[in-house]
Amino acid sequence: MVDTAVVAAESIDDLIRAHNPGLLNYTTRLLNGDRSAAEDAVQETWVRAWRHLDQLTEQKGSVRGWLTRVAHNIAMDQHRARRARPTEVAWSDLDTARVTSSDNPAHEVEERILVDQLLDRLSDQHRKTIVEVYFADHTASDAATVLGVPVGTVKSRVFHALRTMRSAAEAAGLAA
Repeated sequence: MVDTAVVAAESIDDLIRAHNPGLLNYTTRLLNGDRSAAEDAVQETWVRAWRHLDQLTEQKGSVRGWLTRVAHNIAMDQHRARRARPTEVAWSDLDTARVTSSDNPAHEVEERILVDQLLDRLSDQHRKTIVEVYFADHTASDAATVLGVPVGTVKSRVFHALRTMRSAAEAAGLAA
């Protein structure tokens, strides 16, 4: 009797050996050279391939075509997700003085006071939205549920609140 798990593992290994380099190159190009994101996309492609292993035969269509389409869809989802959230910043791009300043308790108090002052300049609705999104660490969807407003309203309020806070900080000469 043949163990189906062993056969499945061998066939996924064969697929990975045959198609991984091509998928990795393809997704790297789709993701503008971001090798790490490309590896994530390819890994998710293999997870989905494992789940649909019984359908991945040349008799049911091109295996390479199926894998490429899945990798393409995952890469596009990554693009959309990045556009929906703030730009990621690499550690090397950060001001090292700001990173190490958190060791100073007095500096943390100063920052809290500054943030409180900037929050005081916001309307009640904008302040509550900022608190839900940034301090309670809720997604826009979760914050919308808590606040009882549509998701688009939360996104709009966050945008306008941050713009107001940034303007107030610049006016006070505090913008970084």
